[in-house]
Parts: sequence; structure tokens; C-alpha cells
Amino acid sequence: MSERASFSRKMLSASEYILALHSPADRVAVLVRNRLRGQTIQRILAVEAIASQPFLYWLIEQNETGADIFLGMNPIKAHCYSRTKENVREIRHVYLDLDEEAAHSLEAIRSSRDVPTPNFVLDTSLEKNQVVWRVEGLDPGQAEGLLRSLATQFGGDIAATDISRVLRVPGFANRKYNEQFLVRAIQETDQIYRLHDFAVYDDSPDAPRHLGDDHGRMRKLPFGHRSQSEADWAYAKRALARGDHPEEIIRKIADYRAEDKADPDYYARLTVNKAQSQFAIQVPAAPGAQHRDERSLDEHVPSNSTSSREV
Repeated sequence: MSERASFSRKMLSASEYILALHSPADRVAVLVRNRLRGQTIQRILAVEAIASQPFLYWLIEQNETGADIFLGMNPIKAHCYSRTKENVREIRHVYLDLDEEAAHSLEAIRSSRDVPTPNFVLDTSLEKNQVVWRVEGLDPGQAEGLLRSLATQFGGDIAATDISRVLRVPGFANRKYNEQFLVRAIQETDQIYRLHDFAVYDDSPDAPRHLGDDHGRMRKLPFGHRSQSEADWAYAKRALARGDHPEEIIRKIADYRAEDKADPDYYARLTVNKAQSQFAIQVPAAPGAQHRDERSLDEHVPSNSTSSREV
């Protein structure tokens, strides 16, 4: 596309990335998750405060003690202090979390005529990426329909298709794995897109598709055509086909539907059972119910921290 040639790609620091995503007065969520300690801290603050040196130094301290750093992709309404879909003020971005065959997916995105040039591509760990497009004019239903369709076509994580999602921030280490990886972000364009700039395809639960399949097998459908239950079923079948463990698929679906299902684990297990029926595979009996609560700790942010890392 023409914007590729007119824009010089550049690597962004944490503060540059935050201010490129949002306006200084926007209120967005910052999530600090320390898996080793079992601690999760969330702040909803003005972007100018998040991008300030004192706050970034505090985030660096948290990251150096084992915490992962995440930032909300869409701003939160005034006077709201929880990161829910209902509290999202405006759809500012759509995105993909690429875990499986990320290099293949990223190549497909770059060569596709169905999606525009991504605004930001993040290297989040070895052979894993997050891709972000800046958008305007989308309502929440359109945004989540587009998020699901992008994940379907390009092999993204279906659990990362809600409008209140937080993604990683460049300049901070990914602490999820034993081997430390410093997240980096490349800005590829400053374009702002609308819904008509995306011509992605939706797959039917009766015809699962993988990257590289013949386009003749797909039907181009309006966003929102299929239900979320159908999307969950399609995801389960794709995950089974690539060899994911059934219990891991159940966990991901249950986590994604936790807010709108009375018993998300039962729903997820039923969905995977249905998907497995065509493969003649039996889901193992459910283990004893284990609910892991993430407790938010209301810690004070130091006002005068120091660090040698560039922010």
C-alpha cells in the first residue's frame, strides 16, 4: 500500500509507544502482573501520567522484580475505574495476539490485500508477535466482530478478541517464560483506518480453515454474522486440529467466556466435546474445580524512583 512507502518505519520506546496509541488526556488501564508472587495491580490513569518518567521508572522496578507490564488498547470512560467492555469509551484499536506460527501469520498479514498495513508490530517473545491497527468509527459490536474475524483469518488468539484487552508494552521484559525477552515495537504507519478498510473472511463452524487454505473454501460474511458460540466452536476445532491439549483449549474458552456464562468451565467443556466428536476423541473427565483468583493489590506508586533503563 502507498502508506508503506511514505512512512519511515521506526522503533518506539515505551513512552513513545504509549503516546502514539493514545492522546495525553485519555484514561487507559495499566496492568502489572507478577505471576511468581500471584499479584495483579491495575491502574486507570491519564496517558500523560502513564508516560511520565516517575511512573515509567516505577513500572521498570515492577518489571525487574518479575512483573509483566500491559496497557489497555482502548480508553476508559471518565469516572470509571474498572476495565470492562461497558466502560470502554471509544474504539481506538483492533489487534491480534499471534502465538502459534506467528512468523507465518505476520507474513500473511503483510502480503494480504484484505487488511491494511498494521500501525504497530510488537515482538513479544521469540517467534511471537502482537499486531495493532489504529481505527475510528467502530462501535463495540463491530470492533469485536472484526477482532474475531482477524483472529480467524490470521491464526490469532481467540481469547484476545475483546475490546477491553490489554497488550504488552515495549521496553519491558516478558517475564512469562524462563528466558528473558525484551519486548520491542515497530511503528509501520500513522494511518487511521475505518471498517471498510478491512475485508477479512469469517469461517463457518462446519468448515474450519487454516492459513494457506484455498480462498474458494471460504464465504465472505458481514461482521457479526455468526454467534460467539459458533466462534468458540470454530476455535476449538482449529486448536484440536493443530494438536493443542483439550484441557488447554477448555481453559482458554472458559477464561474468555467468564463474564457472560454462569458456568464457563461447563460451557467450554461442552464446546470442546462437540468439536472433538468429529475426531472421535474423548475429553478427559474434569478435574476438581480449581478457581484461581487474581487479587489486585492497591500499592502506592513511588514518586521518585530511579533507573538506568531508557523509557
